[in-house]
Formats: sequence, C-alpha cells, structure tokens
Amino acid sequence: MSIKINYKNIKSKNQPINVVLFTDEKFNISPLKKYILNSEFSFINDLLKTSDLKKNFLTFKLSSKKKIVLVSIKKNIQNVDIENLGAEFYVNINFGKNSEYLINTDSITSKFENFIGHFIHGLKLKSYEFNKYKSKKETRQINIIVSGQKNQPSAKSQLKFKALEEGTFYTRDLVSEPGNVLHPDEYAKRLKSLKKFGLKINIYDNKKLKKMGMNALLGVGQGSIRGSYLVTIEWNGAKNNSKPLAFIGKGVCFDTGGYSLKPAKFMEDMTYDMAGSAVVVGLMKNLALRKAKINAVGVVGLVENMVSGNAQRPGDIVKSYSGKTIEVLNTDAEGRLVLADALTFTEKKFKPRFMVDLATLTGAIIVSLGSEYAGLFSNDDNLSKQLLDAGKKVEEKLWRMPLHKNYDKLINSKNADMQNINYVGGAGSTTAAQFLQRFILNKTPWAHLDIAGMAFSKYGGALNSGGATGYGVRLLNQLIEDNYE
Repeated sequence: MSIKINYKNIKSKNQPINVVLFTDEKFNISPLKKYILNSEFSFINDLLKTSDLKKNFLTFKLSSKKKIVLVSIKKNIQNVDIENLGAEFYVNINFGKNSEYLINTDSITSKFENFIGHFIHGLKLKSYEFNKYKSKKETRQINIIVSGQKNQPSAKSQLKFKALEEGTFYTRDLVSEPGNVLHPDEYAKRLKSLKKFGLKINIYDNKKLKKMGMNALLGVGQGSIRGSYLVTIEWNGAKNNSKPLAFIGKGVCFDTGGYSLKPAKFMEDMTYDMAGSAVVVGLMKNLALRKAKINAVGVVGLVENMVSGNAQRPGDIVKSYSGKTIEVLNTDAEGRLVLADALTFTEKKFKPRFMVDLATLTGAIIVSLGSEYAGLFSNDDNLSKQLLDAGKKVEEKLWRMPLHKNYDKLINSKNADMQNINYVGGAGSTTAAQFLQRFILNKTPWAHLDIAGMAFSKYGGALNSGGATGYGVRLLNQLIEDNYE
C-alpha cells in the first residue's frame, strides 16, 4: 500500500470524497458548518448526541462514496501528540481500495505551529511496510489531499518532514534486510551510493584496517567469509570549518555469538544487531536531504560475527587501535570491540565537538528498561540533558544509567589491559559502557545509547507497525535542531 500526499485547495462542499475535519475535544461542530452541506451538518449533529465523545475520531458514513471523519484536538497538545494522532488516524480509518481523503486544514482550531505537518508526519511513519520479499504485494493506493488556505505546511517544513521520513525509512529498510542479503560487503556497497546526496563516503576495508591496527574490530569479523569495514560518512553543511558532531554505530550484520554461541531460539533476530549503524546512516541521509547547516560525521563498523576455523577464540588477546590490549573472554560481547576501535578513530581523526554512539549492545538493558527506554551512559551532563530533552520531544525516550570508576575492577584483566566481559555478574550494561569509555582518550564529550530494546518491536509502537522501528533518527535530529543549528 502506498500513500500519496497532494497539497491543493478544493473549495466546493459538494465533493464525492471522504473529508477529514478537526474539532475541539468536545466535538463541537458549529464552526464546521461552512465546510459541509446543511443536510450533512444536521445528520452529524443528530448522531453526535449518541456518540462516544471520549474517542479521538468519529466517522460518519454519508453515502457509498463519502464519509466525514471528525478529529478531536485536545487542549495543550504537543508535537508528539499530534504525530500520534496522525498515526492513530492511519490505523483506525478503514481505507478501501484506492481511497481518497481530503484533509481540511481551515478547520484546525489549534494554534499549535505546523499542526498539519506533524499530523501527516505521524501518519506517514505509521504507514511504513517492509514487503520487499513478498511475492504478492498489496497494490492499494491512498490519496490524501491537504486542502485549505490556513495551516498549510510551508515548502521548507514539508522538506524537513520528508527528509526525516526518508532517513527513518532507510534505517528501517536496512534493519529489516535478512543477513544473507545485507552482509558487510553489500552494506558497504550501499553506503557508497549515498554520495549522490552530497555525502562524502570513505570505506576502509580489511587491508586498510589491518594496516591501521584496528585489531579489535577485525577480530570480530575474522571468522566470516565476508569482509570487515569501517565507513565514514561526512556532511559539511556549515559555512565555517567548525568541528563536526560525530555519530558512531555498531554494524554487526549477523551475530551468531561466535564460539560463545547464542541459543538457537531467537537467533534469527540477530539480523538487527546492526541497528546502531543503520540509525547513523539514516540520520546522515536525513541531514543531507534537508541541507542541515552543521558539520557532522557518521562512522560505522561493519562486521559479521561467525563461527569458522578462522574465528576468534575465547581467551584471545587483541591490540586495539588505541594501543590498549583486550582479552576476549566472550566472543558474544563483540559489539563493544567494534565500537572501541571506531570511537578512538573518530576522536583522533575528526576531533569532534561530541560523540554519540548507538548499539544494540546488551540484553541486560532490556532487563533493566524493557522496550520503553533506551539506556543512556555519558561522561557529560550537558550532552546527557540535551539528549534526554530531545527524546521527550519525539517520544524516543532515554533513561540515564550510571558510570563510575568502581565498575572498572569488573573488567580489569590479569593478562591484558582489560577483558571484554564482566564474569562477576550484574551491571552488564554499565560494565559494557565502562569498557567503551576507556577508548575515549581526550575527554571528548561522549554518550553511549544502548538501543537493544528499542531497535526492533514484535508488537509495534505508536509510530511504527512492528519490526524495525528506526529509533534514534528522530531523536538525534531533534538534538541537532534544538542545540546545534
């Protein structure tokens, strides 16, 4: 099913088309008289006397070709409420084959800036489907006409929302791909194609990474027949040479756990262990499409964690890009090894204003926070607050978790500078973040987002219908808009 949005003004009341009108929370329709026929007004007014006015939507069928949908706008509504309303509209309206709806923007009573932009944005985000591999695809098309002289989103606003949707959808597409299709070789190839949006792409392959000394990242992927890569994605949208904002993502395209093998149950879900990298990629595409006035860099480490005669063994010791040595006691604690090299590289090469990394890093964060919050770990209170505030605005929520030097003893190794897992037990997400913090060498403001419970949803959420959520793209875009543009 596809959705087509048209912005044009239709003045006639007597159109054989489904109409969407907005009312206050009490469904007072007196102001709507000028938008519908007198007979329609009387009919709806009578039915309202016996309707459930606690709902957000009421639908009145006037004929076989026409319905009128009333949308209730609550007082003190926020942007995320409006987006959820648009998503709810998509779910609750019974779209027939090749449906057409006219949304009358003149009927909007709310003074909230860009109400209709947020409403359509929520509708579009909820409508996402990944049906690429279905042999029979649904061919329905929904045409939505946005009509009215008031409350129309500007061209700039439309571009902003479209860029954000395309960035989020690109992230969802990447996370939804099966491991036999989106392996590291294919992933790196796809990233190369982003050059057409004005992004600068550099790909470091096995040979280059070995020469650079990125042995922590390479160790994770050495058991796979596929290559391992570090890819940098640069957007230079500022007029000056200001330091970039840096976003780093874990891209484990499939995670068997290596020789510390995962249980067979749910291993098929490990195609989404690259979701952190997909968020970074979707964000960078969004920034390029909307011509964001900032300098930013995305860095993703792409590997496949497989079992073979050449795979990393528990007990191996590797020297990271930073020069610090790591005893790999568990090959299923692999994402932190990929990020360790990526973080040090990003800090050294780009000297960014801050670094935010994203990863489906630990199952422990799901035990702590479930699928409602991502875990936030940071060495900087200001960056943490900015992220928390941005998360609230777009309802991609974060909960700050502790970092403390006392946790260091749990990852100190007798044989190397550190070990990659805490075998004492407890604080699994914190010790993973504490491990990552050791690779921030120059006190750069840094935040680690553990999105293991947020990247993929079995049952769907307010703005997604199940599967890959795209969590993080809108959050980080809001962070940039509010604080750095």
